[in-house]
Amino acid sequence: MAVLESILLVGGKGTRLRPLTINTPKPMLPVAGVPFTEHQIAIARAAGVTRVVLGTSYRAEVFSDYFGDGSAFGVALDYRVEDEPLGTGGAIRNAAAALTCGPDDPVVVFNGDILTGLDIPAMVRAWVEADADVALYLTRVDDPRAFGLVPTVGDRVTAFLEKPQTPEEIVTDQINAGCYIFRRSVIDEIPTGRPVSVERETFPGLLEAGRTVLGWVDPGYWLDLGTPLAFAQGSADIVTGVVGSPALPGAPGPALVGDGAQVRGECTAGTSVGAGAVVGERSQVRSSVLFDRARIGSDVVVENSIIGAGSSIGDGCVLRGVVVGDGARIGAGNELLDGVRVWPDMVLDDCSVRFSSDQ
Repeated sequence: MAVLESILLVGGKGTRLRPLTINTPKPMLPVAGVPFTEHQIAIARAAGVTRVVLGTSYRAEVFSDYFGDGSAFGVALDYRVEDEPLGTGGAIRNAAAALTCGPDDPVVVFNGDILTGLDIPAMVRAWVEADADVALYLTRVDDPRAFGLVPTVGDRVTAFLEKPQTPEEIVTDQINAGCYIFRRSVIDEIPTGRPVSVERETFPGLLEAGRTVLGWVDPGYWLDLGTPLAFAQGSADIVTGVVGSPALPGAPGPALVGDGAQVRGECTAGTSVGAGAVVGERSQVRSSVLFDRARIGSDVVVENSIIGAGSSIGDGCVLRGVVVGDGARIGAGNELLDGVRVWPDMVLDDCSVRFSSDQ
């Protein structure tokens, strides 16, 4: 295989991360100093992928403006845009128009919001050895009730089950982890012109037809970055080296500080500080992401939070598990906790108010 190609699905709107995604696609939000898609491309390149097709939809131009033809990132890039949502299978089929590989070659497919330490070359080798039609990356979770279940016998997938409603329905702790190896010809079998779900239609259909669906269980790092807390955690894990990324600017450590940033307080536990941001004296910022030009006053505590570009947090504030949109201003002395989201350019000045997610 001289060329290993990949499809990266980055078309989602990222509604669970609003207001950060009002103007920016979720995969292009900065994670550990660079857009998350850059981490995924770098990880794919390190695994031997030489060509990536980005399946885009929402704000598709943001991707092409940043990555161009991919030459600056060590891969060849192409783009395929969904005018209407096509589901996971439809998005893969739409992007396949840009593939150049033969019908029996492997195509690596990634979901655009998954951070993983998956051994991709090992999974590709297993796919080859099994002569499989599709290989699914599976991970084990402590509580699988929020996920569809994927039981296996040996290394063969036996079923695709909906989210369990009762304890008796939890027959495995294995879930679909959002990375696949497709035989190119299998992608070409996905119907065109309508939405298709690989989870509910393509994969079950392969099993019914007696095709070989490999389950590759990897015990390593896995995280879905779809929620604010997970987004902040994933960024922190890259910064501290819990999970590796060739795109991390600099060496792993307790914090990542961007160009021109001024840190007078303390940033720890994998905090990422954007270019031109300011952290005031005696402030403590932990496991958080500060976008470019964010300003944190003095004596502030910020934990597990995301602070948007150009936003301002006043002296003495406490923010835990909070998302602050671009350009917002939080007056001195406010306390924001447990999932509060502050919309872009919003101003909160009343120092006597304690905000929480149920208000």
